[in-house]
Amino acid sequence: MSNIIVLGAGMVGSAMALDLAKKHTVTLADLSQHALDKTHKKNNSITTLQLDAKNKNTLTNVIAPFDMVVCAVPGFMGYETLQTIIECGKNVVDISFFPEDALQLHELAKKKGVTAIVDCGVAPGMDNIILGYYNEKMKLTDFECLVGGLPKVKKWPFFYKAPFSPVDVIEEYTRPARYVENGHVVVKPAMSDVEHLEFEGVGTLESFNSDGLRSIIFTMPHIPNMKEKTLRYPGHIDKVLALRDSGFFSREPLKVGNSEVIPLEVTSRILFGEWKLGETEEEITVMRVTVQGTEAGKEKKIVYHLHDVYDKVTHTSSMARTTGYTATAAVNMFLEGLFKEKGVFPPEQVGKHEACFHYFLHYLKERGVHYRKEEIVRSQKAVSSSQK
Repeated sequence: MSNIIVLGAGMVGSAMALDLAKKHTVTLADLSQHALDKTHKKNNSITTLQLDAKNKNTLTNVIAPFDMVVCAVPGFMGYETLQTIIECGKNVVDISFFPEDALQLHELAKKKGVTAIVDCGVAPGMDNIILGYYNEKMKLTDFECLVGGLPKVKKWPFFYKAPFSPVDVIEEYTRPARYVENGHVVVKPAMSDVEHLEFEGVGTLESFNSDGLRSIIFTMPHIPNMKEKTLRYPGHIDKVLALRDSGFFSREPLKVGNSEVIPLEVTSRILFGEWKLGETEEEITVMRVTVQGTEAGKEKKIVYHLHDVYDKVTHTSSMARTTGYTATAAVNMFLEGLFKEKGVFPPEQVGKHEACFHYFLHYLKERGVHYRKEEIVRSQKAVSSSQK
């Protein structure tokens, strides 16, 4: 049993604290006492602590007695928080998904003797783990991840509910999307190249470019074609594009009467009510991860399918389950000694180890998160499928 602190009591942070508390002594820290109280009511063995993680000195003192840190703070403060954790010599699993390059902290982590596993959610996260594993077994030519969190009930006009704050979703809709084509990094506007695709159990979804490759652009430069696209219900993107192209996402001040407003802030405030996922509202997570290449002279295509739903028994959202339990798998895997390297590691550099890859899949399966594997061997002009 280890002494673990989880920074962030949001939807995913609270789910991680509850999962880790089954086996470890857990403290959950957040600025919001209300969020802390909600989790404490579900499991009163979890110690709660009101904390402003932006205060570096306070954070340093708070994490000092813990064996390990799980970082689930908002993205805008994620990099600095991770840097502080590493400077304190604490091992950490991070899901704050900040825009900065976590690998810049690799040498600091090595110097401090720290293991930091970053971007360890569903995507980025499990898709990277799958890629890392098959990169060791095959000569890969293609990688694609299609992923989205969706409400079970499609409500007009956006047909969408956000498990995260609208401003974080809007960031995904405005940040230029990078993908790799024929060995070259291509940059396109977010929400470009819309395609309609079929998914079992859901029907038709639309996919669009988003900047989700992150670390694998740099860690897997030998793979000539790599792409990540976000999934939504049909019709969603047209409405968001109309908002974006009309200036509703602008950060430039706009004078209204005698006041100045930031259009993005106003839009986010309005959309918060429209997009907010209800505490017990049912939603789903859909992901399809495809790797292609050759192995032993045979052309292979491996596809992993995920279709996860809100847990009515534990009242845990699918996004919290698929994201949070990947991170808690990493915590337990590290504490059990399966991964011992020092430095900063995105998930593909963990998943390349066979024992780690299977640990993640088994851990998630135990919690009802199932990845179905499909394998196609083309050179034999036959198709073989397996479910795991």
